[in-house]
Amino acid sequence: MASFVIEGGHRLSGEIHPQGAKNEVLQIICATLLTAEKVTVNNIPDILDVNNLIQLMREMGVTVAKEDIDTYSFKAENVDLAYLESDEFLKKCSSLRGSVMLIGPMVARFGKALISKPGGDKIGRRRLDTHFVGIQNLGADFRYDESRGIYEITADRLQGSYMLLDEASVTGTANILMAAVLAKGTTTIYNAACEPYLQQLCRMLNRMGAKISGIASNLLTIEGVEELHGTQHTVLPDMIEVGSFIGMAAMTKSEITIKNVSYENLGIIPESFRRLGIKLEQRGDDIYVPAQETYEIESFIDGSIMTIADAPWPGLTPDLLSVMLVVATQAKGSVLIHQKMFESRLFFVDKLIDMGAQIILCDPHRAVVIGHNHGFKLRGARLTSPDIRAGIALLIAAMSAEGTSTISNIEQIDRGYQNIEGRLNAIGARITRI
Repeated sequence: MASFVIEGGHRLSGEIHPQGAKNEVLQIICATLLTAEKVTVNNIPDILDVNNLIQLMREMGVTVAKEDIDTYSFKAENVDLAYLESDEFLKKCSSLRGSVMLIGPMVARFGKALISKPGGDKIGRRRLDTHFVGIQNLGADFRYDESRGIYEITADRLQGSYMLLDEASVTGTANILMAAVLAKGTTTIYNAACEPYLQQLCRMLNRMGAKISGIASNLLTIEGVEELHGTQHTVLPDMIEVGSFIGMAAMTKSEITIKNVSYENLGIIPESFRRLGIKLEQRGDDIYVPAQETYEIESFIDGSIMTIADAPWPGLTPDLLSVMLVVATQAKGSVLIHQKMFESRLFFVDKLIDMGAQIILCDPHRAVVIGHNHGFKLRGARLTSPDIRAGIALLIAAMSAEGTSTISNIEQIDRGYQNIEGRLNAIGARITRI
């Protein structure tokens, strides 16, 4: 297992480019199964989760070609349906969270899918009911094989249906959407997720010949078609990485420019950091973060303590709350961080407390952070990355800390961040991989 050794206290300076969006590209790659024709995807990040899914596609019989440094083509002309029932395939699915989005395309095109319980971050329960109930509404039959620990999904021909989702699940909406595009008749999905990454998926499917309306809203209407065709698609910059770099600049009192961020697709993220007192400017499609010696958390209009909470889009993505919590430890003032969606994502705060942060963990979902106002620095420590987002938050904490820190289990960080130490060292960080 690899670790990062971080020499804290160094300011950053210069420009940094965000990678392609992990949460988008996992959907897009799965969607290439919906056609036998070639689909070319640009701006694919070189990260563990994405590389594992690309390799899984190869093993499924999809012809995959690397056409440029971040461009791949996929042609699912001769998918090996027998392999999709093998223990090897199911074992690989169980270690890759994004594999759950193979269900919709496989059932829609081939009439059958097998899937084991998918893995991913250990951040609490991540139920699949929305995926399963939605695809069942289209006429699929679900059967759980207890002896093998797998779900078997079958359907002769999916049939369009009206459905009201019990939660605005991003991956759930994507899965149902990908199944519905080849279903017979019209499907209406209410309380659909509408994140930019899902909008990207809808637009790509429409270019392939799908008929999806209501894009960017929580009410999607899909008229089923007989077949889809090839296309080209470019993945958006990763909004989570953009937010991580904003927080990193504030914590290390650094002046940086984040390039080509697709500002119009960042939603409430820039304003959420401004509520923590962080100055940032939009310059064209870049974000400029000036060096700040201090930043002060706003209060609500009535003077009560600021609350930063996650919510379905256009609310704040839960993936950035770990970063915002760390950033608040050096702010002036106090804030309540409310992580509504996952009940184990705040448990990494004990590591920050060991580093000297003042945090009260109220319950699995809420933490009060009392900022140091850079009055004293966090202390270097030995840390372990429990999940992707806590991993980058701990890296930010270590970069701002006094002394040297070691973060183990950095494979979790590698799952979501491409060559992170190389890119940060290029603008002044001191991070060594061992």
